[in-house]
Amino acid sequence: MPGTPGPGPASDRTPAPRTSPRRKTRKQSRGTAAGLTAAALALGSAVAGGAPAAAASTATVNSPTAASKCDIKHGARPAGAAAKAKCARTGDLLDVTLDQLRPTQPSVGFDQIYYKLGRYSSTKDEQNGDFNKRFDDWCETNGQEEAATVPAGATLTKPSSFTCTVAVGKETDETRAAMKTVVVGPGGALYLTDGHHTLTSFLETADGGPKMHIRLRVTANLSGLSTSAFWRTMEDKKWVWLRDENNRPITTAQLPQRLGLARFHDDRYRSLVYFTRDIGYQAPADAAEYLEFLWGTWLRDRVDLGSYDLASPASYLAAVRDASETMSGTPGDTVISDGRTADELGRMAEWNDGKKPTGGEFGKLSAPITDAKPGKLAYALDYRGHLPAKPNKPAKPGQPGKPGRDK
Repeated sequence: MPGTPGPGPASDRTPAPRTSPRRKTRKQSRGTAAGLTAAALALGSAVAGGAPAAAASTATVNSPTAASKCDIKHGARPAGAAAKAKCARTGDLLDVTLDQLRPTQPSVGFDQIYYKLGRYSSTKDEQNGDFNKRFDDWCETNGQEEAATVPAGATLTKPSSFTCTVAVGKETDETRAAMKTVVVGPGGALYLTDGHHTLTSFLETADGGPKMHIRLRVTANLSGLSTSAFWRTMEDKKWVWLRDENNRPITTAQLPQRLGLARFHDDRYRSLVYFTRDIGYQAPADAAEYLEFLWGTWLRDRVDLGSYDLASPASYLAAVRDASETMSGTPGDTVISDGRTADELGRMAEWNDGKKPTGGEFGKLSAPITDAKPGKLAYALDYRGHLPAKPNKPAKPGQPGKPGRDK
C-alpha cells in the first residue's frame, strides 16, 4: 500500500550515514553550532519559547480566551499536551508528535512524497559526500537550518543521534520562517496549515513514524472559539483547503483526521506543480496559502495529464515542461486563482531562469535514477515503481483509512 517502502535496487536502499562532518559546500559561518545536539530541544516540553518580535508580528490572531488561564509572566504551563497547546501564543514553537496533527487539506501530491521517500531510502547523498537529505529536512523543519553531523546509526526518531547547525534557542527569523505551521483549535487540537508533504514524508519513512517529534511554529491560537466559529475563521484566513483531488468542493467534516498516505487522496496536479518549482515559478517570500493548489487549479484547464504517461520519465518530463512553460508564458497580471495573479504566485518571467533545457533546474530534474545525482522525478518514479502492484484504495473523504505506518 502507499507508504510502505518498496525493495528498490539492492545497492540503493540501505542508508549508510557518515560519521564525519559534511564537506564544506554550504554556509560555514554557522559552523560553531555544529556540535550542539538536536536533542537540546527538550522533548518533554510542549512550548519552546516565544518568537522574536519580527516573527511574532507576522500573525497575531488569538481567540479571546486562548491562553487566558496560563501564567505567562512566570512561565507556568499546565500539564498535558492539549492543555499546553491551549497556552501557546502566536510565534511559539510547539514540540509535537506527528500523530497529534490534523490535516487542513484532503489531498497531497503522492509523487512529491515518493520523491522524498525514494531519496531518504537511497545512499546516493552519502556516496556524494553529503548527509542523507532526511536529516537536512528534519533540521530545517525544526528551525535548526541543516544537519551538521550524522553518525552511523542516527535516526529521525532519536534527535540526540545527530546534530544541526543551529542550536535550539538560537533560531533566527530566517530559520523560523522555514518551519512548518500549526493553528491551535478547540480543545487544544493541532491543525497543520503548512507542511503536509514534509511531515507525511517523515511519518512514512523507515526511521520516522507517528511518534516522531518535530517543532512547529504557531500561526494562531483559536482554542477559545466554538467549532463553527473556528472553521469560519480558518476559511476566512484561507488556512484550510476545501477541494478534493479533482477540484470538487468538500466540507470540513471530510478532511482526514490524521497524517498518512492512506488517509490522503492523490492530487496529480499538486505533484505536477511541485516539479515545476524554480522552472515555471518560484515561491515568493509572501507566498499565498496553498500556493501550489492555486497553480494546480489553473493548470487543470490547460494541461491534460491524461494525455501523458506518468509512469514514463520522458512523458512525465514533457508534462512538467508543458506546464512550466505555460506558467512562465502567461502574462504576469493574469488572474490564476482566488484573485491572485501569476506574478503574485511567483511566475518566472523566463522559463528555467533563461537556461537551456539541459541546464538549470529542468536539467537537474531530468537526471535519471542511474545518475550520481538523480533528479526529483527519477527518485519519485523509481520509488513508485517498487510499490506493491495493487496498493490499498485510499479512504473516502471523511472516512478513516488504515494509516501508513501505525506502530
